[in-house]
Amino acid sequence: MASINKVEKDIARKLEKTGDKLARARAAVGDIIFGQDIVVEQTLAAILSGGHALLIGVPGLAKTKLVATIATVLGLDDARIQFTPDLMPADIIGSEVMEETRGGKRSFRFVEGPLFCQLLMADEINRASPRTQSALLQAMQELHATVAGVRHNMPKPFHVLATQNPLEQEGTYPLPEAQLDRFVLQIDVPYPDLQAERRMLFATTGSTHDQPKRVMRTADLLAAQRLVRRIPIGDKVVDAILELVRRARPEPDASADIREQVAWGPGPRASQALMLSIRARALMEQRLSPSIDDVIALAGPVLRHRMALTFAARADGITVSDVIDRLCGEL
Repeated sequence: MASINKVEKDIARKLEKTGDKLARARAAVGDIIFGQDIVVEQTLAAILSGGHALLIGVPGLAKTKLVATIATVLGLDDARIQFTPDLMPADIIGSEVMEETRGGKRSFRFVEGPLFCQLLMADEINRASPRTQSALLQAMQELHATVAGVRHNMPKPFHVLATQNPLEQEGTYPLPEAQLDRFVLQIDVPYPDLQAERRMLFATTGSTHDQPKRVMRTADLLAAQRLVRRIPIGDKVVDAILELVRRARPEPDASADIREQVAWGPGPRASQALMLSIRARALMEQRLSPSIDDVIALAGPVLRHRMALTFAARADGITVSDVIDRLCGEL
């Protein structure tokens, strides 16, 4: 019992210290990105979970600026790739070039592409070909890339924040379910409210512009990610996670509504993503353990891209969010 209390005290002490840094980081991002507090929170939750996030929103909502700002605030080395149909795997991973020494000896040297960074922005990821998407998939899941049979590890930490435009779908290659499942969260970026847009007008059309400031270092982020996995979680919250995810699957023992409306549901990776992201949310709010409210708050971002509706459900105007909201109401 004494050792357990000692562990809890150690976690509580680190949680308070790390939570203060994360609070300052969120405030620093909020000074640059107006009216997107929930988006900022969910993006940081994905990073603290050690995973990747998919940002979906119409053009002009500062998705690119958000990623660049977070990279600066967290002290991460970042890069941006504009995905286009003619983008090749070598354009993002890199390639081998032949070099000749003064003695006439020739050898190949690997030149790293923009993929080898700590925070990668994959802009309009669905515009790249499936071949290029699969090259990025390996790096996202396995944290390394293979060129000419040689393994090249990604830096630590390594995160991908990808964007998609929900409007223009001509000439795009929809991400396969296997790749969508690699994203911890799908974050919908809404329009800012009136006051936030008014503030943005004055802040961005004047003679000077505020620049993001670094609040954390890479070592701080890695420590926070390790702390997320140590945060205790109650049995009731674990049961809520399992109940929510398993009820979303059209299994024979599922409810009639789910069997009729859901074509395929979330796999075990959804439970893992929800477990980590609610711990990250608790850490940002300096709470010792997450609650069922955290499960409900992050159910949408975790499950939205891991489910598909039947044709009949879509014809009736039912959305994935409607199904998730109903499941959350049953917790």
